[in-house]
Amino acid sequence: MKPLLKRILPVVAVFGLSQAGIAGVLPDDRSDILYHQYVGGGVEIDGPSILVRKSIGKSISVAFNYYVDMISSASIDVITTASPYTEERTQYSLSADYLRGNTTMSVGITSSEESDFDSSTYNLSIAQDMFGDLTTLTLSYAYADDTVRRSDDPDFFRDNTRQHYGVGVTQILTRNLISTLNFEVITDEGFLNNPYRSVRYLDAGSPVGYSFEPELYPHTRTSNAVGIRAKYYLPYRAALELQYRFFKDTWDINGNTVSIAYTHPWRDFIFTAKYRWHDQTGAHFYRDIFSRSEATNFRGRDKELSPLTSQTLKFSVAYEFFSNRMGFLDKGTVNFSFDRLMIDYSEFRDISTGAALGAEPLYHLDANIMQLFLSFWY
Repeated sequence: MKPLLKRILPVVAVFGLSQAGIAGVLPDDRSDILYHQYVGGGVEIDGPSILVRKSIGKSISVAFNYYVDMISSASIDVITTASPYTEERTQYSLSADYLRGNTTMSVGITSSEESDFDSSTYNLSIAQDMFGDLTTLTLSYAYADDTVRRSDDPDFFRDNTRQHYGVGVTQILTRNLISTLNFEVITDEGFLNNPYRSVRYLDAGSPVGYSFEPELYPHTRTSNAVGIRAKYYLPYRAALELQYRFFKDTWDINGNTVSIAYTHPWRDFIFTAKYRWHDQTGAHFYRDIFSRSEATNFRGRDKELSPLTSQTLKFSVAYEFFSNRMGFLDKGTVNFSFDRLMIDYSEFRDISTGAALGAEPLYHLDANIMQLFLSFWY
């Protein structure tokens, strides 16, 4: 069960399985072949992904995605309380879009399997163009049913469910400026913590001054987020994009995310540079170290629930290697992106250094994320 990895590598979003928010037109017929890699914090993830999308008549488009994560982990959480591991996560997704007039209806199902975590997600959305196609209203809903297990305990089974509600409005403001406002609510219920992770507490009887016990999270969580994005097309075919997102949940985590991106075409290339900044507070039950065993009703030491600040630098390039029809293919592109992720944790200490209690340095994570994929339109 690796929720952070799912957040770091949203490959399905890169491929665009669903185009909710763009009504009045079906997605293009295309195929993508991708290889992705994540290296950072003692974790290595890589694997392939394949997307195939095809229209059926003039009103229906279907898509299938196959995605694999091959994971090797010796992260800070693992090396301090467990043993390094390797595993594989496989994900299948099937979606369909139905176009009727200015309305696009989308449905999809995603199934994900790994050694200790299974997930099935069902989603639907409806997008409606209005006011001369200048405004698009999108309503979305998703339901996920997860099963959490332990690889070292065959009798361990826990369930959790997630529901996602979304509302989005896309508005063409001028011939060069388009903006989108999104609001989403996510509810989680069930077993929400990692079955392997532990918290540490002060223990005078321990040689290092502390001991470990299993973490314990609340069984419910509700989060709200609002985001705004604006994209301005410059006279020389380039584009500038700004985004802001505010996040708040019932675990007392507040987050602010700001990003800016610049896209510049040159001959058959399209270059994009992006900077993203994120800052968040910690969950009310998070502690780097607790005063005693079972000190509070809920306890967590997941560094992703701690106060943190992250920065991401992204560079991507796309090259169109043919634009005139070649057999049954209309065009093709090769795309490469590289992200440098840097996270500073302000209340999570690196106990792997062996430093004395209270003198451990604060943990810092650097990660490199790479994606290379080919796209073909037909």
